Amino acid sequence: MSLVLQVNIRIKPENVASFMQKVIENAKAARSEPGCRQFEVLVSPDDKTSVMLYEVYNDQKAFDAHQAGAAFKKYVAEAVPLLASRERHFWNKAI
Repeated sequence: MSLVLQVNIRIKPENVASFMQKVIENAKAARSEPGCRQFEVLVSPDDKTSVMLYEVYNDQKAFDAHQAGAAFKKYVAEAVPLLASRERHFWNKAI
């Protein structure tokens, strides 16, 4: 069963350009990981500080491997401090 991660992000307004560069770099790296099926960076059409990440992994093991990778660690160290808030929600695909 697939593991889906939805991350709701609010970027500090002064950090939008820097954050977007870093999150896109992380998404590109994640897409090349064997257990990552999908990684989308979505921006609200009404508010450039509101971003949602939609990630799909084969399973928990694939997600754990993603978090252990260099790209994710760099993202957490460099991009997360640019945020006003970050909420993660996990889902399992029913079918």
